[in-house]
Amino acid sequence: MSAETQSVEAGKPHEARKRPPQGLIGRISPVLLLALIFIPVMAWQWYDTRHEIAGLQHELAKRLAESDASDKESHNLAAEATEAGRRVETKVNLLEAKLAESQSQQLALEALYQELTRNRDEATLEEVEQLLLIANQQLQLASNVKAALIAMQEADARLQRIDRPQLSPLRKILAQDMDLLKSAPYVDTVGISLRLDNLAASVDALPLKMELRPPETASSPHQIPATENIWLRFAREAWEDVKRLVRVQYMNQPDLALLSPSQAYFLRENLKLRLLSARHALFARDVASFKADLDASVEWISRYFDNESKSVIDMLEALRQLQDSEVGIELPRISASLDAVRNYRIARDRGIR
Repeated sequence: MSAETQSVEAGKPHEARKRPPQGLIGRISPVLLLALIFIPVMAWQWYDTRHEIAGLQHELAKRLAESDASDKESHNLAAEATEAGRRVETKVNLLEAKLAESQSQQLALEALYQELTRNRDEATLEEVEQLLLIANQQLQLASNVKAALIAMQEADARLQRIDRPQLSPLRKILAQDMDLLKSAPYVDTVGISLRLDNLAASVDALPLKMELRPPETASSPHQIPATENIWLRFAREAWEDVKRLVRVQYMNQPDLALLSPSQAYFLRENLKLRLLSARHALFARDVASFKADLDASVEWISRYFDNESKSVIDMLEALRQLQDSEVGIELPRISASLDAVRNYRIARDRGIR
């Protein structure tokens, strides 16, 4: 480039600076203009930001207040929950203590119940054994099948009330013995014994043959004259009384035994003893002695007592009926039931120990 050209270009700005601006905008510098625009914008921005900050502070204060209230409420709720937890824990502890006490009481009651059950079962078994002993005695001593069956049925009812499966074999044996008794022929031992007692009690009322008296003949009244002497009347009445002192009677039994009062007394007592001996032989199931005592009683009554008297006839008829009674029946034994009860009690005592 030439020097003239550089001098021309260097002189242009100087000329330009020397030219005055054409308007107001042309006279304000761009920096100032920017400042004038930026400052209000910044002021508005600052104001708006301040307003927003104030709103945020207000909102924050509100939120903090609500948070404080919530914290207080939460704290109160936590305190209440803690107190409720303490109360619940106290109640739980109390319930646990009561539960433990209830469990201990339940265990004690169970032990007591078991003890009472064992005692009740033991008492029932003792009663059953006693009933079977009574039944056995009724059979052996009195041959009373009916009484033995009643005792055995009562024993079975006692076992049924216990309701233990272990007692089933025992009840089965008891049922078998009861079936044996029911199938046995019935002998009314008690009735026969009572009849013998009644017959022995009526011996004192039986009339002896030697006590018979001829019937009094009714003498025809004599016509006594009204003019008869009083001494003659007295003599006649005395003669009538003398005739009544002695009687002569023809007896068709020349071998009639004449007994003294003591002999008559011992005859009656011996007859009673014979009847009581027959009763004892009945209980002992001694058929030979029973028949022998009845035969001797019939012979004595036929020989020494008035066979025409109704009481003697009735007694002879009763004794002959007893002679025809079948009292020699062999009754079954029920020792199996008694042994079963005793063995069960022994095994039970060993198991408890």
